[in-house]
Amino acid sequence: MKTNPVRAKLKRGEPSVGTWLNLSDSVGAQLMARTGFDWLTVEMEHSHATFEHAARSFGIIAASGCVPLVRVPFNTTENIKRVLDTGAFGIIVPLVNSRAECEAVVRAARYRPVGQRTIGGQLGPANFATDAATYFEKANDEILVVVMAETAEAVANIDDILSVPGIDAVFIGPNDLHASLGVAPAFDSDLPAFNDALARILASAKKHGVAPGIHVADAAQAKRRIVEGWQFIAISSEVGMMLAHAAQVVKDLGLGSGLAAVKY
Repeated sequence: MKTNPVRAKLKRGEPSVGTWLNLSDSVGAQLMARTGFDWLTVEMEHSHATFEHAARSFGIIAASGCVPLVRVPFNTTENIKRVLDTGAFGIIVPLVNSRAECEAVVRAARYRPVGQRTIGGQLGPANFATDAATYFEKANDEILVVVMAETAEAVANIDDILSVPGIDAVFIGPNDLHASLGVAPAFDSDLPAFNDALARILASAKKHGVAPGIHVADAAQAKRRIVEGWQFIAISSEVGMMLAHAAQVVKDLGLGSGLAAVKY
């Protein structure tokens, strides 16, 4: 059975860098899987991706030697079970604001005795290059479980959330965290409340042995966050990178409207 190198890296205390897939395009997933990122996250919360598209992308990414992850639309058993049963190597769950909500993630994502994930599906074993019995036996050791802290409520409850057994990483959505604090969305800022929240989450993650993660706009931000101690780093998205490069080309040629490209 394949192992999950991203989970292994995080458990060793090393950084792991990936990006988001927002376009819901299997060809794009195939090409991005060969660029060298550790992992790719299929975006299902804020995109038109279907479960069928996600399942195809998981197989393509895994076959290319990259790790397929997914951000589920919301924290429900159905969402988590379906993406794991169709071959994702890990989940990122949005809006986990309390211990009870974090416990629900673990129940859905881990087999007994850790959780209550039910048995079934062929694509999980296939993407891990193993048989069903081996997958069911070892999946708890390989599936990456990431909860998102992206609100002021989550920050206030962070110690309770990160003390739940069975989670591997906490991931900050900086745009939503800024919005929750009453300011415009942004990947980064000098806002004291935002930076205090980051410090509190980072300290709690280290205390509880959970890998801290954050979304950043570019490689420069990623390098800075890694130095600060962040491990699970998402850089922009495939569509963000495409638009940023296109906008720069247009700017260099003196063409177009001059509008800034969205980076996420």
